[in-house]
Amino acid sequence: MNAASTASDTRTQVHRAAVADIAPRTLYLLAKLRQDVFSIEQGATDPDLDGRDLEETTTLLWIEADGEPAAHVRVLTEPDGSMRIGRLAVRAQNRRDGFGGRIMRAALDLTEQLAPEQVVRIDAQAYLEGWYSAMGYRTVGPVFLEAGIEHVPMEYHHPRS
Repeated sequence: MNAASTASDTRTQVHRAAVADIAPRTLYLLAKLRQDVFSIEQGATDPDLDGRDLEETTTLLWIEADGEPAAHVRVLTEPDGSMRIGRLAVRAQNRRDGFGGRIMRAALDLTEQLAPEQVVRIDAQAYLEGWYSAMGYRTVGPVFLEAGIEHVPMEYHHPRS
């Protein structure tokens, strides 16, 4: 696999790659993780596989535990040049391991490398609004329903050096 890895602590490593560079087994397990979290656990009504993972500018990030993806997120470049982070999924048994925050920080680091002047957008599940606010995101609109789940639009601006 040609996936790049970012800095890690002694337990885990954040992997990142385009879909074309991910081993088939890993890609399957990433899709299964998203299905388990969004469709089965949360009952999302919209399909998860929307074609955006296949875009040339999309990067998937993941953390493995016990030989399988335990946390996952994707970074997209929007047509206007802004960045979007989405599809954060963490396995139920790893939700107290800090993987969600770790992979979101890695995703923000990637957006800063790719487009430091661009805004980073997310559609956060509403119950996580405070968690994202603590990372520096700000709410930019009202709560809305997506896939039958309440979300809130949020933005992050990288600090200027």
